[in-house]
Amino acid sequence: MDITSQCVVELTWTLKDTLGEVLDELDEPVAFYIGGHDLLPKIEEALQGHIVGAKVDLHLEPEDAFGDFDENLLFLEPRGLFPKDIEEGLTIEGTALPSACNPDAPRNVLYTITEIYPEHVVLDGNHPLSGIALRLSLKVNHVRLATDQEQEAGTCGTGFFKIEIGDAPASGGGLLH
Repeated sequence: MDITSQCVVELTWTLKDTLGEVLDELDEPVAFYIGGHDLLPKIEEALQGHIVGAKVDLHLEPEDAFGDFDENLLFLEPRGLFPKDIEEGLTIEGTALPSACNPDAPRNVLYTITEIYPEHVVLDGNHPLSGIALRLSLKVNHVRLATDQEQEAGTCGTGFFKIEIGDAPASGGGLLH
């Protein structure tokens, strides 16, 4: 079966930066809905017409992946607004930010605590892979027709490349999920 819109593909992959450093590996096949919200558009486009067993190598510029790094999504917030046990690398949904945080901080973004100082915490609303060109090697392990439920939802529930907080799409946390 050829990959087309409104089918489900099971993929494995290796994700590297342009220097060849492995950023993420998916060794066990995971199902993604084509034509919905599970994959980036450039990945879906590259998979069209392929069949089981196909190997697809992609180069994704930041604008086709997680966007350019946006300095306007960096916020320095008072340390006292956050629990004492927070650690660098933790993520916080924008909707869960303390109410006294900067009102300009978008609430539909996932923030990563990138630095903790005695008086301040640095929140970064950029995806960890924003601003980075990526190399993605995909393998198609299975292709099937999507169920009515998957078509209606526009997802297999995987969403490795995007998450939604509230009603607005935002970049995912972690590397890919």
